[in-house]
Amino acid sequence: MGLALRDMQHHTYADYLAWPEDVRYELIDGIAYAMAPAPLRVHQELLLELASQTRNALEGRPCRPFIAPFDVRLPRADEAERDIDTVVQPDLVVVCDRAKLDERGCRGAPDWVVEILSPSTAGHDLIVKRRLYERVGVREYWLVHPVDRIVTVYHQQGGGFGAPDIYELKETLAVGILPEVVIDWERALQNVG
Repeated sequence: MGLALRDMQHHTYADYLAWPEDVRYELIDGIAYAMAPAPLRVHQELLLELASQTRNALEGRPCRPFIAPFDVRLPRADEAERDIDTVVQPDLVVVCDRAKLDERGCRGAPDWVVEILSPSTAGHDLIVKRRLYERVGVREYWLVHPVDRIVTVYHQQGGGFGAPDIYELKETLAVGILPEVVIDWERALQNVG
């Protein structure tokens, strides 16, 4: 089942900023998708552990991690802020080009994106967001499946994602584009569930 649409109109970042804060949306190519309700505790615990390990590994380096809610604006070209029609809030992002960061979040593709799958968002993250991240040039995209205990990893190769690599959530896994970030799955999962 897909995420609920706000309506069938084309929206921009200007619209997005005017909506009430109590209902959150992501914009993808002008379509407003309702954000799922707050994720389960397991999702939050796993996200916090991944973010903590990432932040610690990147200490003193130019790359910066951020967790949702954190607006990632993905312009098609050099359009004005108000005209951008794609704004997403991935679970975890790492941005290495500090020029992309401003007081509202990130403008442009992050280097690494992690989505932790929930039953209500899995299809959206696997299909819609994967296509989006591929198109805008995210260098590495991880889909963490906490129930199945696997992670699906996509890497940019020649202008698109190649075939994914799939790993079990055990032992450790280094981020391909940030080899200093090594996720310890045993530690990440020990208090989850």
